[in-house]
Amino acid sequence: MAEALALELKGITKTFGSVVANKDVDLKVKKGEILSILGENGSGKTTLMNMVSGIYYPDAGEIYVNGQNVVISSPKDAFEYKIGMIHQHFKLVDVFTATQNIVLGIKDGTRFNIKTAEKKVKEITEKYGFSVDLNKKIYEMSVSEKQTVEIIKVLYRGADILILDEPTAVLTPQETRKLFDILRKMKKDGKSIIIITHKLHEVLEISDRVTTLRKGEYVGTVETKDATEQSLTEMMMGEKVELNISREEPKNPVERLVVDNLTVIKRDGTVALDNVKFNAYGGEILGIAGISGSGQKELLEAIAGLQVTTKKSSILYKPDDLGPQQLVGKTPKEIRKLGVALSFVPEDRLGMGLVGNMDIIDNMMLRSYKSGRGTFLNRKQPKGLAEEVIENLEVVTPSATTPVRRLSGGNVQKVLVGREIASAPKVLMVAYPVRGLDINSSYTIYNLLAEQKRNGTAIIFVGEDLDVLLELCDRIMVINSGKITGIVDGRTATKEEIGLLMTKSVEREDENEQ
Repeated sequence: MAEALALELKGITKTFGSVVANKDVDLKVKKGEILSILGENGSGKTTLMNMVSGIYYPDAGEIYVNGQNVVISSPKDAFEYKIGMIHQHFKLVDVFTATQNIVLGIKDGTRFNIKTAEKKVKEITEKYGFSVDLNKKIYEMSVSEKQTVEIIKVLYRGADILILDEPTAVLTPQETRKLFDILRKMKKDGKSIIIITHKLHEVLEISDRVTTLRKGEYVGTVETKDATEQSLTEMMMGEKVELNISREEPKNPVERLVVDNLTVIKRDGTVALDNVKFNAYGGEILGIAGISGSGQKELLEAIAGLQVTTKKSSILYKPDDLGPQQLVGKTPKEIRKLGVALSFVPEDRLGMGLVGNMDIIDNMMLRSYKSGRGTFLNRKQPKGLAEEVIENLEVVTPSATTPVRRLSGGNVQKVLVGREIASAPKVLMVAYPVRGLDINSSYTIYNLLAEQKRNGTAIIFVGEDLDVLLELCDRIMVINSGKITGIVDGRTATKEEIGLLMTKSVEREDENEQ
């Protein structure tokens, strides 16, 4: 007897101009199973699921839901076939409550009644064990709470097939475990769940089967119980890949940064950083862990001269060839004039790191264009750097003159990280440098960082994958609500220990003088 299929794709093809995103992809999702989809950057995972959820329309191929051939040309069509997708970037209205977001836009022909809606939402939360304050405004919520609202939203619309894109990207281990418990309850209830993720250990923990895509084409599907991280990586890459991060003991560590009493007040009066104190050393990697929005972004921006700090704040930089230099109160331009070598890979790549309409070569020039002479800038050196980054990091692009906005998110990331590392800084700050990258590209970045560490660079690494932080970093500093809750040894700490520090509350000091 054939197993019941919730979803089947046959020969799905999607192109964007000359770029083939998916080619003749076949996929089967059983009823009541959790299927993971793996693939390196540009392999077409999200594009494929965007066609299932109605965001894109396939150029060729057929989609079957519960054995019925269907046409899905919009998210509304997808919901009619009980398909809902939870995207990596949430689509919620910040000033509305959880319940208002969940019921927003539903037209079922009946008069809207908030009490009836609240009752139905509460039934869903109790059935699957969701923990969320339904009257809380979205802007007051943590990332985990917002994700919960998104999941309840698609369940409220009757979804039996749920697609989650990188669902654990910014969750603590405890939040991830809770999410997985909920997904298992959904599976037991007969829901079919598709997870797009790069975290192989989570794939092995949560899924029943794993489907792999490579360069837009279907490679194969395996039972998770028969798979290992190594075998899945080889399916993704088509070749044997060494999965080990080189972490050497720091040699002759030199104090580069002394941060003391660092406080940042946001424009709305809230405290982004509260009396932060730590040291960073050349020849070591200092990891920073924390739930998204805990102050990591503001911390790196303050060091880079992009945040206004209070008067008592101190960021002392200690280069080899100059005396100690106070960075507080100086603009990024002034900091550069001091000869302070800070490289900053921001969280918002296209918003702060690169210019989307400019090509890769011109983006390489952004760091040095002011030192160019005459009317015309010398593009020879940036061209060479662009080609080196494209080759070494395997950036998928038609050429070095392709506008950055036309690259996939993962390839944009490679261009930015490659440019920053190429500047050979004394202090290298990187925020989520491998977010959205496939495992092979991620390990390339990790090894580049390890090489910079050997060269004596002080590296501050903000990451979201605790396994990576524990394997890569010498020390790990944990931040929660703008306060440092602990600094642990990367070689001896555990995920559970860091997870507890990520949610630990620290009493805020009364003194916050500006």
